[in-house]
Amino acid sequence: MLDVIIVGGGAAGFFAAIHIAEENPDLKIAILERGKQVLGKVKVSGGGRCNVTHSEYDPKELVKNYPRGEKELLGPFYSFSVRDTVAFFRQRGIYLHTEPDGRMFPESNTSQTIIDCFVNETERLGVRVLKNSNVIKISPIEDGNEGWDVLSVKKMYQAKKVLIACGSSPKMWSLLEDLGHTITTPVPSLFTFNIKDERIKGLQGLSCLARVTVIAEPMASSKVSIKLKSKKKKPPLLESEGPLLITHWGMSGPAVLKLSAWGAKILSEYNYKFKIKVNWVPEYYEGAIIPYLLEVKDVETKKTVLRTNAMDEMPRRLWIKLVKAAGITEKTKWADITKKQLQDLSLQLTNSEFMVEGKSTFKEEFVTAGGVDLREINFKTYESKIYPNLYFAGEVTNVDAITGGFNFQNAWTGAYIAAKAIARS
Repeated sequence: MLDVIIVGGGAAGFFAAIHIAEENPDLKIAILERGKQVLGKVKVSGGGRCNVTHSEYDPKELVKNYPRGEKELLGPFYSFSVRDTVAFFRQRGIYLHTEPDGRMFPESNTSQTIIDCFVNETERLGVRVLKNSNVIKISPIEDGNEGWDVLSVKKMYQAKKVLIACGSSPKMWSLLEDLGHTITTPVPSLFTFNIKDERIKGLQGLSCLARVTVIAEPMASSKVSIKLKSKKKKPPLLESEGPLLITHWGMSGPAVLKLSAWGAKILSEYNYKFKIKVNWVPEYYEGAIIPYLLEVKDVETKKTVLRTNAMDEMPRRLWIKLVKAAGITEKTKWADITKKQLQDLSLQLTNSEFMVEGKSTFKEEFVTAGGVDLREINFKTYESKIYPNLYFAGEVTNVDAITGGFNFQNAWTGAYIAAKAIARS
């Protein structure tokens, strides 16, 4: 019999195995990985650089990046924080650098550095890594002894303790449901918006600061009240501000990805077909920008509107598209712009409506909202409240975050706390 079986050879699984083995070297530990390779998500994270964590060191601020799990993660983040993550890798000769947006990567800028670290550590510590070992059944040992029968496609194992760290896995969720756990229905999170619109056609790769708002439609349930954090007293259904990236298929970037994370449930109910409003100049609202445009009109009287970009921070190509969308021709001068055209231009700048016709996965970094109900987990140990000696870590639980290294930090923290509880009990 093994002491510990870890189901899942990903970030949380390896991190937990290392800490269990270091805490209690006498334990027999095995990682069961369903695929041919381990740490696949680590490999593709951050475009192949591995976005290890985020430089938000205050747990109270850190938890605000988790649409699901904010309340539950506060205590765990005090137990194992971003600083602890940085220290873990530094102790193993891996230094992280911080980018302007707070994301943290290994100085090598390659995820292979993290993969090599984990593989080398498990080999050093004597942890068995069993690939092509998809788990098809988990059940308590029936002979009265504490422990678990774990059936893989290859063979039956027995272990005193089991840690589920296999990420977003419908098959595993089904097995856990059979054991009596409640599974929150999974829906995609962190996705981009598919939009076909002449105003953004040919602008792929262009990025600018914007405010994006989801327009409430009658098709949504009146009971739905998901919303983003906002300084406004009465925030809209969903709203986010940040860099917006125009892509071949529509819109992406932090502003959109935050919406997709915080609105994962409601946008699923819309079947990913809904309207958004984009304010391309978030420092203004529609009424406030008209006096500014009138000032530009007085100063730039003889110049054409198309060739005079009145918004300094806005990319010129986007300005041209929005001017044309307002019905202003290439030859129209500021002196000749009509009141109607001025109103239409202010509308395009601050309140552009777009129809979203679907979603696309954000690179290879697929994240799911859903999983083991958080009320059924003891977050002091990450142990099941239903079964003793059954633990969880990572995205198998109903915890997910916005992009930026936060999902990995959840994996590191949960794996660490579960590992300590397993090794000491």
